[in-house]
Parts: sequence; C-alpha cells; structure tokens
Amino acid sequence: MLLFLCTISFAGAGCHKRTVQAAPPVSTPAPPTDTAPPPTTEPKPTPPPETPPTPTPQPPSLVVPPPKPAPVKPHPAPVEPPPTPKPEPPQISPQLTPAEQAEAERLTKKDIDTAENNLQVAYGKLLNATQHDLVEKIRGFLGQSREAIRASDWVRAKNLAQKARVLSVELVNSL
Repeated sequence: MLLFLCTISFAGAGCHKRTVQAAPPVSTPAPPTDTAPPPTTEPKPTPPPETPPTPTPQPPSLVVPPPKPAPVKPHPAPVEPPPTPKPEPPQISPQLTPAEQAEAERLTKKDIDTAENNLQVAYGKLLNATQHDLVEKIRGFLGQSREAIRASDWVRAKNLAQKARVLSVELVNSL
C-alpha cells in the first residue's frame, strides 16, 4: 500500500506544465474625494497636475515589435582617377656610323619607291582575296617604315621597307 501511495504521489507531482501569465495591471488608487479637508486658515496648496496613467503591459502575443531600422545604403565606391597613360618604351636600335646610316637611308628609300610603284601597277585591277590581303600588308609595312624614319630608326625602317618590297613583287607576279 505504501508503495502504491508513493507511486501516485510521484505521478501526481510529475511534469506539469505551468503557464506563465503576465501579472494583472497595477493601477494607482485615486485619492479619496469623499472626505473634506478640515478648514484651515492657511491657503490651499495647489494640487499636483494629474499625470497620465501609465500604460498597462500587454500580453506577449500583442506586443508590437519595434520598427526595424532602415537599411543602410551602401556608399558609392570612391571614384578613382583614370590611370595616366604610360609613355611608350624607348626603341633600342643599334648606333650606326654616318656611312652605315647613309646606306640604310638609301636602301630604305629605294625599297619604299619600289613597293609604291608595284602597288600602282596593281591599282585598278580586279584582285582576289589573297591579293587584296597582300595589298593591305604592303600598306601596313610602308606606314610602319615611315614611322620608323620619323623616329630616326633606320635599321627598323630599312627592314620594314624591305618586307613591303618583297610582298609587292609577289603581288605583281600574281597578277
């Protein structure tokens, strides 16, 4: 019997869920108005101004969450100034003696003249795709050769003019 009573007491005292409830709102009692103050000769003190009643706490399910702060706008990326253009690297060319330079100038001008004359022969003729490609390459080499002449790079100018001449001869032979 004792064992039965112990089992029932443990079962009865088991895991009961207790619900937590908010405390009822506490209101401040108003001062009684039915009693009159005793007559005195002193002036009446002014009553303190009425304070608004304190808000009563609401149950957790009715509590409105505080407003979320506005999202932070990302700051625009700092504007970087455009990079300054790098100067062209200097052209390294061998130093020519005055005689070598004069010979390079003569050969360069001769090759340029030959290439231009061969282009004049092809001018006005119907060219296929390969011949048209050769004409474009010849013009490119001639332009680069003239740039090298302006830079006084006679070795480079001579090599480019020679390439233009060789291609122009090939063009004339294909016509």
